Amino acid sequence: MEILANDIQLALDPAVLPRFIAVEGPIGVGKTTLARRLAATLNYDTLLEGVEDNPFLERFYADPRGNALPTQLFFLFQRTRQIQQLRQGDMFQPIRVADFLLDKDPLFARVTLDDEELRLYQQVYDQLTIDKPVPDLVIYLQAPPETLMARIQKRGVAMERAITADYLSQLNEAYTQFFHYYDDAPLVIVNTRDIDVAGNDLDYRRLVEFLIGVKSGRHYYNPQYNPPS
Repeated sequence: MEILANDIQLALDPAVLPRFIAVEGPIGVGKTTLARRLAATLNYDTLLEGVEDNPFLERFYADPRGNALPTQLFFLFQRTRQIQQLRQGDMFQPIRVADFLLDKDPLFARVTLDDEELRLYQQVYDQLTIDKPVPDLVIYLQAPPETLMARIQKRGVAMERAITADYLSQLNEAYTQFFHYYDDAPLVIVNTRDIDVAGNDLDYRRLVEFLIGVKSGRHYYNPQYNPPS
């Protein structure tokens, strides 16, 4: 099958493509952009976080200590509801690209909540009955805090201006710990520091060609940037 998206032509065999792909990573790393682009290339549906729907998020960025718990619980309930709604449809045969992995939800809780809040959050999380689909492929995008900060500043979202380098460093460490032990699905860890899969077609094509060859295990994609001569 020849797939043409954004002037990128790829010969892909639908029989061997992962049917459910989850893209993960800290804020600013480009997970939603990559999820949308993969979905367009593969002609898949998307399953995206409704970040703009969380009424507590702007307050969290302005005052993390005072607004962490409602922000976290809203996202937990929202993601759980999305999964449950899809389960009522055709989620048992998913052909989708998601920009979140529900398994990682407690990761943010451990970064943002104090001990008492975390215990309360964990009680709520444990009481939820979630029949989570297991992705056929998980893509973990990573980048150093300074790269994340530069990308956040470049996109210019007003409520994100209060994000600190310290918070990004904590997120990076939490993601590193989470994916160090993750083995529920094939995993590709992508160093995005020197590539632009959103705006550079060659970077994107090379990444897709790498991804479609992954069938199992853990893999690292760490390209070196070669500026044009």
